[in-house]
Parts: sequence; C-alpha cells; structure tokens
Amino acid sequence: MNKKFLSAFTLLLTLSLLLAACGGGDDNGESGGDNGGGEGLDTNIATIATGGSSGPYNIIATTLSEVYTDELNVNSRTQTTGASVENINLLKEEKVEMAFVMSDVLSQAVEGTESFDAPVENVQQIATLYPNYVQVVTTADSGIETLDDLEGKRVAVGDQNSGVEVNARTLLEGHGITYDDIEVDYLGYAEAADGLRSGQIDAAFLTSGLPNSSVLELAESVDLKIVTIEKEKVEEIAQDKEYFVSLEIPEGTYDNEEPIETAAIMNALVVRSDLSEDDVYKLTETLFNNLDQLENSHQAASDITLEDAQEGMVAPIHPGAERYYNEQ
Repeated sequence: MNKKFLSAFTLLLTLSLLLAACGGGDDNGESGGDNGGGEGLDTNIATIATGGSSGPYNIIATTLSEVYTDELNVNSRTQTTGASVENINLLKEEKVEMAFVMSDVLSQAVEGTESFDAPVENVQQIATLYPNYVQVVTTADSGIETLDDLEGKRVAVGDQNSGVEVNARTLLEGHGITYDDIEVDYLGYAEAADGLRSGQIDAAFLTSGLPNSSVLELAESVDLKIVTIEKEKVEEIAQDKEYFVSLEIPEGTYDNEEPIETAAIMNALVVRSDLSEDDVYKLTETLFNNLDQLENSHQAASDITLEDAQEGMVAPIHPGAERYYNEQ
C-alpha cells in the first residue's frame, strides 16, 4: 500500500512540474501582450514636453502619449511646461524624449540665436504639424484695432520664454513697438483670460491652434474682440522671419461674423537625435496611423497630414522619420 501511494505521489509530482514548466512559458508570452501588444521600443520611456494645461499642445500630446503606451509597449506621458523654449532646453538636457514646439523657436535653437546662446545640436524634427494662429485678444470697448494700438497698454505676452512670448516680441518689433512701449505681463492662456475678464490687462497674445479653449471660455463672459494683424504687415515681417505666414481665423471660430487676418507659425514635433532610427520610425508611423484619435481630442489636429508633414521643416529630419516618409 505504501509503495502504491509513493508511486502515485511521484507521478503526480512529475506531472505538476511538467505543467508548471509549460504554463510558465505561456504566462511569459501573455504578459508581453498585456503591455500593449505593439512591437516595443529600445527606450522604455517616451516623455512628451507640451505647454500649458489648457492648450492644444497638452491636449493633443496627451492623446498621443496614450496611443504610444497602448501600441508600442512604452511608458509614455506628457510634461506640462512653459512651452517651446523650455521644451527645447528639456530636450537639450535629455530630460524628455519628444516635444511640441513652434517653428520660430526651433529655428532659433538650430541657429543658436535669440533665446539660445549656442546651437542646440541634439534636436531633430519628426514632422511639421498644424499652424499656430496668433490670437491677440481684447475687449470690444478697448479701442484696440491693430497691434499699433497696443502702445502704452497692459499686454499679456505669454509665459516668459514661451513660443507665444517669442512671436509676440517679434511681431511687436515688426510694428515698431518694444517692451519699453507697453506694460508687459508674462501670463499663460488661462491667466491671461482671467486678466482680461477682471480688467487687469488690456490685451493678450494667445498663440495656438484653433480654437483656443481659454478664448472660448472668455467669449462667454466678455464682449470679445480679436485684433487684426494685416496680411501686408505679416508678409513684410516674413521677409526676415520666414516661419511667419498670413492666415485668417475663419468666420464663426469665436462667433466672429467675418474672417480675421492674423499671423501664424507652424508647429513642429521634435525628438532627441540620440533616439534610435528604429524607435523614431515607429513613433512616426504610430503618429500618422492614429491621426483620427488626435483630431477627436482637438480640432487643431485636423490640419496634421502626411502630405504636408515635411513642408517647412526648420530642423534636420531624424533618420527614422525620413525612412518612414521614404517608404510612403
């Protein structure tokens, strides 16, 4: 009886060990799929530097990071920042892997001018994205019709060293106005809207994709006016600053009855140049495979297209992105 029990126990133990070994292999395979089911990246982290919490950068990048996490087995997240200049510096210091930036700031970074003491050498471009419209916002009773009327006024120019502030300064100078001629407030989108609502400032630069949520909210509580920036003036400034183009804020964007002439700057998606070619290829491919999700997150993303992604690039293209475009 004892021998029979011992034999049965030995058989059961052997079978258990065999099943455990087979089961262990299955568990390992399944755990890889649970991490997102994608091919994965060489890097484990893909942090995207964005901008203010209420701006299109942050909204679109948040959706993009979710897509990367789901499809590429990577820990992707966004980092809220003061936007373009800070984002370039975060890339330079290798604190983030990717960033949304305005092309004017990117041009300065590549050339080592204005906000940058020397060329930033470890930044490369993945794509040209969508236009950022310069929205100079005031109230209907302010008497401000053009940028020339801002002289002597209290003006919010964006967070200090943000892309908004860089193009605000450039456009003002193009109209013969320096910071000495106005009362400057460094305010982000939400703070600038609050300042206009309370009467603490006279006008504000809110440069972003359309529509800007802070401007939409502001329009519900004040008689809003978007200041015109004439096409001829933008074209004159663009002779020196090629990244400026003249575009119109479409009729009805903010209950405006007619289109409003203004300046615009293309946005760019950039990446650290030390990321591998394969990684950036997958990041680029996944971006364009999920444009519908980005557009659902914010209307501005509807202007991102594969056909225009290489137009107006101001930084060297990353080899991984270039390989993807060549294959298309």
